[in-house]
Amino acid sequence: MNAINEHIIQYYQWLKDRTFVQKDEQTDWYVINTPFFGAFNDSIDLYAKNNGNKILFSDNGETLNNLEIQGININQSKYRKHLFENILRTYGIKFSEDELIIETEIANFAQAKHNMICGILEINDLQILSKSNVSSIFKEDVRNHLDKLDLIYTPDFISKGQTGLEFNFDFQIAKRNEEIVIKSFNTINKIYLSNFLFSWEDIKPIREKATKKEVRAIAFINDFDKEVKQEFLDALLSKNADYILWSQRNNENNKLKLVA
Repeated sequence: MNAINEHIIQYYQWLKDRTFVQKDEQTDWYVINTPFFGAFNDSIDLYAKNNGNKILFSDNGETLNNLEIQGININQSKYRKHLFENILRTYGIKFSEDELIIETEIANFAQAKHNMICGILEINDLQILSKSNVSSIFKEDVRNHLDKLDLIYTPDFISKGQTGLEFNFDFQIAKRNEEIVIKSFNTINKIYLSNFLFSWEDIKPIREKATKKEVRAIAFINDFDKEVKQEFLDALLSKNADYILWSQRNNENNKLKLVA
């Protein structure tokens, strides 16, 4: 037996030694404590019971509830919901009344249990997506906020500036006497800030000449569980741009910046 086979056997033993099963005396459900960690570094628990000649697995709604506690709502973003639904399809998991569920033949117990754990782990990872995905999700959150305010906007607005370069803004709101270009920042730093201010200052005179409207710029900045440096906010204001911190998006003054 080679060393790899020995390690695999040790891994199987590790799984077995750290998996515990308890029966709920008041129901037909069994709680399976697994050695895998969830959102808060606690063990992932599965709930299982016989259902005729089938086995039913459930997470008892804990997976989505843990994400909610962390401020992550699957239904608030089309993109986030798309990722969630892809995970469900991959592992054959159904979603019903906030619960993750797999129902299968008893002979498929091992595979179904494995799929359930894998699915839960991947759904938990929605909190630590790559920067590009997180940025896309925040942009989608901003879009949903504009929808809630019943605003008419153009997504992925492109405008040419004085330099001849074309710049992309996440949203553009056109009103009778003014126009607003919006950029969303899940994270803001000197480079992102400089690019935004340069692009806005470059398109501003061209747009104002073409539309005969005042053009304003607003940066949506995600400050959830992160600090936004005051110097960045001051820099925006010094260039006559404005900002809305995500935590303060429902502040009446911030709503007026968009709807007034």
